[in-house]
Amino acid sequence: MNEFTYTAAKDPASAVRAGVQGSFIAGGTNLLDLMKEGVARPAHLIDVNATGLHTIDRTQAGGLLLGALARNAATAYHPLIRDEYPLLTAAILAGASPQIRNMASNGGNLLQRTRCYYFYDTGVPCNKREPGSGCPAVSNLARQHAILGASDQCIATHPSDMCVALAALEATVHVESNSGHRRIAFAEFHRLPGDRPEIDTTLAPGEFVTHIELPPAPQFVRHCAYLKIRERASYAFALVSVAAALQLDAAGRIGAARLALGGVAHKPWRSARAEELLVGEWPEPAAFEKAAAVLTEGARPHGQGPGSNAFKIPMARRAAARALEMAVRGQTTIIPGSGLEGVVA
Repeated sequence: MNEFTYTAAKDPASAVRAGVQGSFIAGGTNLLDLMKEGVARPAHLIDVNATGLHTIDRTQAGGLLLGALARNAATAYHPLIRDEYPLLTAAILAGASPQIRNMASNGGNLLQRTRCYYFYDTGVPCNKREPGSGCPAVSNLARQHAILGASDQCIATHPSDMCVALAALEATVHVESNSGHRRIAFAEFHRLPGDRPEIDTTLAPGEFVTHIELPPAPQFVRHCAYLKIRERASYAFALVSVAAALQLDAAGRIGAARLALGGVAHKPWRSARAEELLVGEWPEPAAFEKAAAVLTEGARPHGQGPGSNAFKIPMARRAAARALEMAVRGQTTIIPGSGLEGVVA
């Protein structure tokens, strides 16, 4: 590990002042791994754990303001989250392990780097780690990699479960910098790789995430589901995940719909057209399959032979349709040992 200097910020203002000169660290569940592997070499760390951003509060509009330093576990089990945003609770509990959720912060979850094997292996090229060096994943082992929104420069995926639910809920990210306060719509927070795969988000240098705002969510409390498909049942990143939420009118037709895919792109993947197709329809398999097909339009496989991720295209379509069916029943994912066995939204 390279030598680095260390500062403990006492409040958001001091974190912002120090931020241009270094890297923020909270729970450290991702950054410390990257430092140990030699992938990240920050010269200066700013510890933000004492900045007081651990609370979850009601907004004047009736939504919630999640502190960036609130831990994932505390967020998932918070009564207001469990009662009003069960989709978020289910997504968080589908990710990582209890130990990691106890340490990982909300802000850090947004900012975690890809778990691409080539990104973590400093012995091979990686455009995200070293721009211009190449992307071996494109023509090799790519089972975990992107089928949507990728470029010739990078086919990595964003690993978060929490972010898939936040995308479906249309959250807003609050940031502070020396230029003042800024709000970023969640759909605009993460970026696709294009020809600059080393840049994951639309944050400017020195910007510090302070809160995540959830809009009022009564319309999506009763009919939502989070579905995660992975290669093993515990502590595995998604091959495909789906956050689905529906509002049904008095007649039983779909009045509003939200649908986001994880494990398939550099960011949670949504399609306004797919969601609009559902509005006014009866909540039936034919409508769900049509929306799922639109959601995955343009999907393209990568990798060769048994390392190809071509299987993820039909998997994503079927998972999206299945998650919508689960949402109609108000069936969140059941996580063994989570305390949510049998709980429905």
